[in-house]
Amino acid sequence: MWKRGSSEGSDRFEYLQSLVTEFQDTDSEDSKEQVLANLANFAYDPGNLDFLKELQVPDLFMDMLTEENENFVEFGMGGLCNFSMDPECRDIILQGGGISLVTNCLSSRREETVLSAITTLMNLLTPSSRSDITDAAIVQCMLRFSLSESPRLRNLAAVFLQDCCSKEQLLQAQQQTHGQQTAVGIPLPKD
Repeated sequence: MWKRGSSEGSDRFEYLQSLVTEFQDTDSEDSKEQVLANLANFAYDPGNLDFLKELQVPDLFMDMLTEENENFVEFGMGGLCNFSMDPECRDIILQGGGISLVTNCLSSRREETVLSAITTLMNLLTPSSRSDITDAAIVQCMLRFSLSESPRLRNLAAVFLQDCCSKEQLLQAQQQTHGQQTAVGIPLPKD
């Protein structure tokens, strides 16, 4: 039984390693997109996390957040979102400067990217990261999102405001955004 489990783990690692190698070696953007989408899905399974961390996939996902290709950004953000549920992965993201990278994704034109960014910020919330994640510009952005026509965006922003922000932060952000159309420092995605 142990040998079988060990063999399955080895096979899984080798497969994930082959995906990372394919991503690094191919020049085809379509192939890279497909590999990124697969890696993001694999990041959802806790059984893959140790292998993906060993292969430095969280760093790969963070690198994708600054790419011009919107699919790269979307899949990278989705992968980080899946990773951020695990406390050890959360720490890797926080130590790698992930908050600013994720915050930049709040201005994406793609709703999926924005939803993943909001969820990731909520998952990254710790006592030491709270002040960065509930920065006034982010809270103002969430207030604007809470008025969105998109029910998914509106509801997720409302959850962020309720779960992550103090009443004082909300009051201050509401006063600062009164009459403004965009949050300071963070452009809003187009509806």
